[in-house]
Amino acid sequence: MKSIKANLTYEEAYEELLQIASEIEEESVSVDVLATKVKRASELISFCQNKLKATEKDVLNIIQKMENKPTP
Repeated sequence: MKSIKANLTYEEAYEELLQIASEIEEESVSVDVLATKVKRASELISFCQNKLKATEKDVLNIIQKMENKPTP
């Protein structure tokens, strides 16, 4: 199983999640591999959630800085 790469993008993680979900829905995953796929999906979900939270925090900080700038 792949580990979460340091340079993994949200889009890459999301695409991999879609692929895993598709494989599971189509029942093309053997029982022997199912637990591994579900564990990987869980890791990717956590990665995506953390990425979204970090992005939200960054955007809110930028907005706050913009609102606190004095107008000329």
